Amino acid sequence: QVQLVESGGGLVQAGGSLNLSCAAPRNLFSVNYMGWHRQAPGKQRELVASITRNGYTNYADFVRGRSTISRDNAKNTMSLQMDSLKPEDTAVYYCNIGLGFTSIKDYWGQGTQVTVSS
Repeated sequence: QVQLVESGGGLVQAGGSLNLSCAAPRNLFSVNYMGWHRQAPGKQRELVASITRNGYTNYADFVRGRSTISRDNAKNTMSLQMDSLKPEDTAVYYCNIGLGFTSIKDYWGQGTQVTVSS
């Protein structure tokens, strides 16, 4: 089992910013993609942003232009800077990694709450 450590969630006012961080074990090899998903009450989990090992990024439409995802391959860490937060961004945010390149296995963090007040 791979433990992912998430941090950076919390309560912020609309228009504010948060930086979410996720750390995988440093000695873990073959970390393919890393990403963040979110799940609001009563809704399905959805992709927020992801980044591949070579730095290719993908953003959901609802965060594109106001979020930046980055990673440090040497440390197996990832960050998501979110700006101009909206109340509809309120959700539990989950770190996700994919291990392997020919056969990929997904691992998930426990989630960190992000609450945006109006």
